[in-house]
Amino acid sequence: MTDLRVQTGPVTSGKSDGVRTRLWRDGRLEVEDFPIEEISEHLEEDGALVWLDLCEPDHKLVLKLADELTLDPHAVEDAIAAGERPKATRHATHTFVTVYATSSEAVTSGLGVLQSRLRFTRVSAFVLPRGIVTVRSDSRFDMDQVVERWDDNADLLKLGSSALLHGLLDVIVDGHFETIQHMDDVIESLEDGLFDDHAVTREIQQRTYRVRKELVELRRVILPMREVVNAVQRHHADDTANDGELDGWYADLYDHVLRASEWTESLRDMVTTIFETNLSLQDARLNTVMKKLTGWAAIIAVPTAVTGWFGQNIAYPGFGQRSGLIASTVVIAGLATALYLTFRRRNWL
Repeated sequence: MTDLRVQTGPVTSGKSDGVRTRLWRDGRLEVEDFPIEEISEHLEEDGALVWLDLCEPDHKLVLKLADELTLDPHAVEDAIAAGERPKATRHATHTFVTVYATSSEAVTSGLGVLQSRLRFTRVSAFVLPRGIVTVRSDSRFDMDQVVERWDDNADLLKLGSSALLHGLLDVIVDGHFETIQHMDDVIESLEDGLFDDHAVTREIQQRTYRVRKELVELRRVILPMREVVNAVQRHHADDTANDGELDGWYADLYDHVLRASEWTESLRDMVTTIFETNLSLQDARLNTVMKKLTGWAAIIAVPTAVTGWFGQNIAYPGFGQRSGLIASTVVIAGLATALYLTFRRRNWL
């Protein structure tokens, strides 16, 4: 057996070193946080189901573990490398699955507009006949949620590693729904800001572009999940040990993935609509400003015309008399007031 120890010393405690282990036997939890060196022995035991979790593991440890469990080198490389696309691949000794867990923080800006902060965590899984090995790129995705899901459906663990994989994917898809809900709330906040007279147009534009960019990133993660779950379903159906008990669970999971994909597409359309509506509202506000400027220019033109008329170098009624001043003032005030009331009645001012 290969010694699964790194140069800094043996890995024996799962929680302190980013390594967690569990052993079930016939669906019942038997051992937790056992030394990683014992994993090969447990995987060979009849009725055993093993889980090993590695969070931000050392590359040497992953390579030694791959050699110990006869993992495909291409799958190991995909689990370590950054930027891999979500996928599910079947190899000779195991099935490799890599997906992305998402999280989002909704932060309120100074203008009352919600902002989102997307976070992605790559989660890879090597699904073996009697166990599963998960590799996380960082600790933002909490595996306690997955363990709790496994404990809530302990009866399914009798069905083997496919049940462990289902619980993992189910929690990740639930996280996708939470992230999409956050994005939906942010988009609703943008919609409210569109018709706010005190909102800053530039601020709305910046938020819209940010949400649009985040939706593109989220779409790259969620849309491939349909292929992943579909491939896992096929591999599960081809398994000779499959008795069909998990078929309904995976069908329900696939339905959730479809709903998440459709919701993401609808949010993308909403952001496009917000962007177009914002441009239309800017044109409408500009037209309103132009109408107001035109109305005031017409009002100002009245005294200009009257004073210009009375300022001609010819005699006119009241020329050189107080009555002429009063008459011109009355004409200016009367015509300006009439224009103002007319424009106000038509909402031009």
